This record gives sequence, C-alpha cells and structure tokens, in this order.
Amino acid sequence: MVLCPSTPEELAEQFAEANSKRQSITLCGNSTKNRMAGPIAASDITISTAAMNRVLQYEPRDLTISVEAGMRWSDFSLLLAGHGQMVPLDPSFESNATVGGVVAANVSGPRRRLYGSARDMVIGMTFVTLEGKQIRTGGMVVKNVAGLDMAKLMIGSFGTLSTIAVVNFRLHPIPAETRTFVQEFVRVAEAIAARDKVVKSSLQPAAVDILKSAEGYDLLIQAGGSPAVLDRFSRELSGARTLEGDEEQTLWANIREFTPQFLNQHEEGAVLRISCTLSEVGGVMESLPAPGLARGGSGVCYGYFARAKELRMPALGRSVVEFASDEFRARADLWPAPGTDFAMMKSVKQMFDPGGRLNRGRLYGRI
Repeated sequence: MVLCPSTPEELAEQFAEANSKRQSITLCGNSTKNRMAGPIAASDITISTAAMNRVLQYEPRDLTISVEAGMRWSDFSLLLAGHGQMVPLDPSFESNATVGGVVAANVSGPRRRLYGSARDMVIGMTFVTLEGKQIRTGGMVVKNVAGLDMAKLMIGSFGTLSTIAVVNFRLHPIPAETRTFVQEFVRVAEAIAARDKVVKSSLQPAAVDILKSAEGYDLLIQAGGSPAVLDRFSRELSGARTLEGDEEQTLWANIREFTPQFLNQHEEGAVLRISCTLSEVGGVMESLPAPGLARGGSGVCYGYFARAKELRMPALGRSVVEFASDEFRARADLWPAPGTDFAMMKSVKQMFDPGGRLNRGRLYGRI
C-alpha cells in the first residue's frame, strides 16, 4: 500500500494510524536515490511525501523560505532564481529529487567548499514522529537556533528517525557573474599542488573539484562575484582554460549529475564515497580507478566502479558504498567503519523508533 499525503496534517494522521497498528513503514519522496545507502527491508506500507509540494512562506528580503518536503528541487531552484537567490546544495538527480530527500540524505555538491552543507542552510524544520506528532524546530530567522539541533538529527538520517514535512532555509544571493578555470595535469601530485596554491591564497572560489580520467586529472575551479573579483582569478590562474556562460553551466551540470549518468550506464556499478583530510585527497584519488571525482576543497572523494564486485576501499579516509544495486547492497558491508559515535546514533534511533519500524536498513544497512 502506497499513501501520498498532501499536507503535514494528513502525514501525521497516517503515521499515527500505522503506529497504532505496529506497521513497518517505507518512507520516500520521489525515490530518485533508491540505489543510495542501504536497501530498505520489506514493509507493510509506503508513505511518499511527493504530493506535499507547497511554498508555505517566502521572504526574499529576509533571505528565508519555508517549503514542504515533497517539492522538487528543480522547481525550488527555479522559484528562487526568479528572485536572484539560491540554496547552493547542488544535489544530483536534481530534476526529480525532492527537498526532503535532499535534506534527509544530506546531499551536497561542488559549492560546499564555500557555502557549506544542509546543516549550514537549514534554519528550521517540521518533522513528524511515528506517534503522529508534528515537531517544529528552529524558525524563519537566520540567527534563531532554538531547537535547531533536533532538526540537525534529521539531516542525513535517511528517514530512519521520522519524516521531514517542512524545511526552512536561509538563502544566498546568486553571484552577479561566475567563471570557471580548468587546468589539466598528468599526475595527481601536480593537481594537488595547484589546488593547494589556490586554497592557501586569499582567493575564495566557490568550487574546487578534481576530475580523474584515463588521461589524467582536471582541476576545476569556479569563482563568483563582480567583474573585478573574476578578473583577479583570471590573473592568478593565468594559463588555465576559462569557461563562461552556457559552456560553464554545462560543465557543472555534468559534474552535478556525474553519479546518475554513471549509474545509468553501469547497472552493476557502484559508487564509493570517501571522507578524508585535504592532505589525503591526492592519495585517495590515485588509489581509485578512473573515473574519479573529488571535492578538492572539502575532502570528499568519489570512486566509480563499473562492476560492484571489483570495488576496493582505499586505506585512507573513511569509506561507505554510496550507490550500488539492490543485490549487492543486500550482501555487502556498505559501511565498514561507522566510527565511535555509532553507539550514540543507535541510541537516538531507539529514542525515535524503538520498534525499528521506519526505513529499516536504510542507513547503509546498519540502522
């Protein structure tokens, strides 16, 4: 049975009824990331938030907005762009991914280096517990942090604690102009040296990505701001290939959608995510097969394996299998080293869902 509530109130009623019957629940939006993290165990009912897609409050002058969790990210971005504003999380699967899904999976993209992740942009939230209670945390003021820590528990929880119904964001103005600089290298050490020169300077790029191919390594640097700021980047990065306009937008759209495109081409493929220090990025990238992608300014790397059975985890950093087929995820150890805070995570799960009925196995097979 699939239920599609159209309001937070309907969502709360459906959760309360399912809880009273002790039913297990699969929670989703548009299911764009159904190959991500852990496979969900079979459940009694499925609840989708996709029909909850209203804008509840938008204050462009205050740089804040409140939307329901089922709004498509592409519609959300288009609305904000009409006012020269953005939430620069740059999620993959953008055309169909929902706001709630992006936040629940804690997805971020190339511009995390400058703007941060969902935890930096979410200022409030309404989530619904298994008992059918609507919990409102934070607010619509950027500096209001009352109850925000509770909302931060939901970010990255993959719907294993409760369901996100409404999200309030702080907004950023879209830069007046952007420019991207591409430098090509044969060896990873050269790309890392060029990256270090940029990140250790007074320049403030929005994105610093490293793309590994069979031919070598491309360092991609995006800058935004006034013509004077961009001209300084051009002077500091003289010799780099410069992209602007449609060519630049196409490049970053391809980077944003790199994972979906790879998965479409490789049904048996797997994507590995490695979190590491900036000094470890070079070693991680060198150990991965081509293609590979690194957020060179934040220390998150992605390895792409055409066949999941060929997947190998680097010795450096902390790895999880981010995407793979249902068959592979059902038998593989997706998260070999969850860390010392995992015991606390299990305690939080026990507090919100003591019966273990919500999105069972979704958090990389461990919760």
